[in-house]
Amino acid sequence: MAAGTTLYGFTIQLADADRSVFDEFELRIARHPSETAEFMVTRLLAYCLEYEAGIAFSDGGVSSADEPAVVVRDLTGHLVAWIEVGAPDAGRVHRGSKRASRAAVYTHRDPASVLDQLSGKRIHQAAEVPVYSFDRRFIAAAAAAIKRRNVASIAVTGRTLYLDVNGTALSTEIAEHRITSTPGNT
Repeated sequence: MAAGTTLYGFTIQLADADRSVFDEFELRIARHPSETAEFMVTRLLAYCLEYEAGIAFSDGGVSSADEPAVVVRDLTGHLVAWIEVGAPDAGRVHRGSKRASRAAVYTHRDPASVLDQLSGKRIHQAAEVPVYSFDRRFIAAAAAAIKRRNVASIAVTGRTLYLDVNGTALSTEIAEHRITSTPGNT
């Protein structure tokens, strides 16, 4: 763990009716000094919304050039999903889409800016890479409610996310966007 990294603990109760995923688990998140609270919340939500066997935060953390924020591996260690957070550059998304069976981006930033940054760039199967965004006020309110030890329930139904973190109840639509590819962009 890097100097200045802060650990956050979460007890999560997850009820994702859209994917029929229901579980309760403990999660520790190391927040790098350069990482904003909003980025950390988005990383947490990406983990929960992609939750399945083999999911993990990447070993390199948020500063890794070789791995995304969240990965999913099968029992053999094969990379199944490459999950980016924030506003990744097109090269990272391209690399992830080629290496994993699926790739996705979760952002707390303006989705139009993120899509503009990615659209028309060389990204393997760009049209198959969803970009998910949350209302920025929702992310800011969730970030303000986070403490070092947290109890959170996350429910998803009809692409609406309901979050209760430490007694603060919030909700937002999970907006899905697609990257516009250029001809020959495979």
